[in-house]
Amino acid sequence: MPNELLLAMAVLWGLSFFAALLIPGRVPARIGIALGCIAGIAACWMILPGTESLVSLGFCVSDTPVRFQLDAGGCWLILFGLLPAFFASTLGTTAAPGINSRCWLAGLAMTLLGALGVFGLQDAMSFLIAWEVMSIGGAVMILGEQLAQGAGGSTLFMLALLEVGAVALLLALLLLGNHAGSSAFADFVAAQQTAPSTRTLVVGLLLLFGFGAKLGMLPFYEWFPAAYGSGSGATGVIFSGVVLNAAFYALSRGVLEWLPRTGGWTMSVAIIMIAVGVVSAILTIFIAFQEEDWRRLLSLSSAENAGVAVGTLGTSLLLAVVGLSGLAALAWIVCLLHLAGHSLAKGTLFLTADGVFTANESYFIHQTGLLRNASIFFGIGALFATMSLAALPPQAGFVSEWYVFQTLFQGMQADAIAARLTLALAAAGLALVVAVALATFAKLFGIGLLGDGHTTPVHLSWARCGAVFLLGLCVLILAVGMPWWVQALGSASQSLFGVSAPGAMKDHWLLVPLSGHFAFISPSKLVIAGPLLALIPIGLFLISRSAFHLRRVPVWSGGRREDTRRIATTSLAFSNALRTFYGFIYGPTHNLEREYDHGPYFVKRLIFNQEVAPIFGPYLFSPLVGLVRRVAEKIGILQSGYLNFYNALIGILLVLILGLALFYR
Repeated sequence: MPNELLLAMAVLWGLSFFAALLIPGRVPARIGIALGCIAGIAACWMILPGTESLVSLGFCVSDTPVRFQLDAGGCWLILFGLLPAFFASTLGTTAAPGINSRCWLAGLAMTLLGALGVFGLQDAMSFLIAWEVMSIGGAVMILGEQLAQGAGGSTLFMLALLEVGAVALLLALLLLGNHAGSSAFADFVAAQQTAPSTRTLVVGLLLLFGFGAKLGMLPFYEWFPAAYGSGSGATGVIFSGVVLNAAFYALSRGVLEWLPRTGGWTMSVAIIMIAVGVVSAILTIFIAFQEEDWRRLLSLSSAENAGVAVGTLGTSLLLAVVGLSGLAALAWIVCLLHLAGHSLAKGTLFLTADGVFTANESYFIHQTGLLRNASIFFGIGALFATMSLAALPPQAGFVSEWYVFQTLFQGMQADAIAARLTLALAAAGLALVVAVALATFAKLFGIGLLGDGHTTPVHLSWARCGAVFLLGLCVLILAVGMPWWVQALGSASQSLFGVSAPGAMKDHWLLVPLSGHFAFISPSKLVIAGPLLALIPIGLFLISRSAFHLRRVPVWSGGRREDTRRIATTSLAFSNALRTFYGFIYGPTHNLEREYDHGPYFVKRLIFNQEVAPIFGPYLFSPLVGLVRRVAEKIGILQSGYLNFYNALIGILLVLILGLALFYR
């Protein structure tokens, strides 16, 4: 039955792609994609906690039969990626209806099909094809919406960096295939123990470099805000859910299955992964805190969460190398829990961002009082998602972040001093990440959804409010039911590490990091105790209301009566203190322009602009772009159109061919 559902999912998405291109109107394609998501959710639910049987697709790429198989880890990530994708495909993009939205639907179908191949295909060649289809589908989605004037440039920048990563993946797979004598992933696994030590380091770095391009690891995260900011929130749902999960799953399969788990070179790969993941998380959350656009802020937050997951994956590899298989399995499962909560919460807030755009015709983060005019269910869903991404209890983000720190702390059991030092520094870096993430999402919710309400936004549709509420509720349900949901990963943990870690990650209603004597939490009990404890301040408030009359007064502003619109807290004002304190990271730029009227002595308008300087753009990407352009100018003579020049080239080639024929033996 699961195989039939997976086949139905792929067929529905394929038919939706052609329907979006050939059939006028958006309804057939949207229905097909939504039904495919439902089929995929049902299939993954049925496969967990086991592994679906290997299926041959009946054709070959090169000389390798194409086979498909989903394990429990892949099903877990697909399941939590497809839940928000279903609502995104149902609600659709905020772009104007017409040919553009149909193009977006075609790109969405391509992206989902490519991601499905990344999760399940079992050979290198077909995997690379699926990887490229997923990338191109994302570009088609952004270009189809046409929500930004610079969408073409940002999309090309995204594709350029992704292709750099694809080349790194190609090299890594060629090295693995050459050593294994096959392009089948099963042969990669069988040949890992006989791999040369230096090749392990090269392949590990290539895998991190290649998959990190889509995960937003440094320096690749700089395509995130431009690309996400050129599309709608619905596009962000797909990018930060299905696509991000697929890239992480492929990276985890590469480093945990295709690399040996012994030796100093593998430990070096693990340490580099931890360092790259933690530093990427720090940089991206710092920059996210300064953003004033919903999509750009959420995109950088996605890169931050991917960095946390990559750092934890490196921890899993490091613990496996030092012989702590149980803790290694714990770290890997924590990665899956973290990305599951992230997919649901980030999908909720991207759909919230589209609601903000629908109401205000802008994704700008400013006080609109939107929640005053929207359904209470819309606000509850957005609040649950915000709490999760800020790692506040009892939400899923709090559970996964707690598990991350417990894993790092227990990693001190390792004998190697390099491992202990790396994990200690990682814990310190992630503590900074969590603190800035809390401030970031306090700003997003407090300024983006609350405030004075002077713009009088329109009411949101019940469909959007219901989608935001249901996804936000899923975030809470994931956290509350975590002692039971995590058991679905038992078979995957057993097959990868020989240890069924989920059985030791709970004690009835308690969540524990393999041992209840080390630490424990219980989101299931917190969700019961929290409302009961909330009765105390609610009671005090009601008592105070009966004893004292409520009086509304203007905000104090130095004794003067000021317009609340002029003194309202803005996104820039909220984040300016951190920008000033960490100026050595941000490198902020200040620009002041003057417009004059009737001569140079009468100022008509002052234009002030303050931005965060990109780190890698001017020092890495710009010089590379300049180099490519200079090389292109030099070789432009090949397109000169001069017949004599072409004849000369042909003559040189003939001489070379004759020389090879005469002297090569």
